[in-house]
Amino acid sequence: MARTGLHERLQGVRISQADTDDVAGLARLLWLNSSDEELERRAVDAFTNEFEQWWAARDDAHVAYVARLDQPEIVGMAWVALVARPPKPGATSRMSGDIQSVFVLPEARGRGIGSALVKAAADHAMAAGALHVTVHSGSKAVPVYERLGFESSRQLLQRHR
Repeated sequence: MARTGLHERLQGVRISQADTDDVAGLARLLWLNSSDEELERRAVDAFTNEFEQWWAARDDAHVAYVARLDQPEIVGMAWVALVARPPKPGATSRMSGDIQSVFVLPEARGRGIGSALVKAAADHAMAAGALHVTVHSGSKAVPVYERLGFESSRQLLQRHR
């Protein structure tokens, strides 16, 4: 997947679409965003190898945006899953988007990086033709998503295991 280049600049922060060169950095952030129990069970290198295979199999349906400061290391990420929906008469190309795995390193928080990442991922989904974009959020982040234009919906329901 080709890098789309600089998406947005925010006080020394560069937001761009991730590409295959970013796989190890994305795996590292996913690893750091895991629970301690998960960290103890697996080695980061093994996870990176598995993640690389996952990425290759899904690069058309899952798009990641990454944030960098003035160094090459990734300090934040946000994913959008693009889901094709069944066609309807007159609307044969329907899609929805779902924001996933938003994470910013603790030392880089408070700069608007998470918001910029979510905006880039949501904008990508809408530009790709998504009719709507959803997010499953922790309660602390709900106000952030609301500031970005997300609203609660009585029609969006969940079923848990």
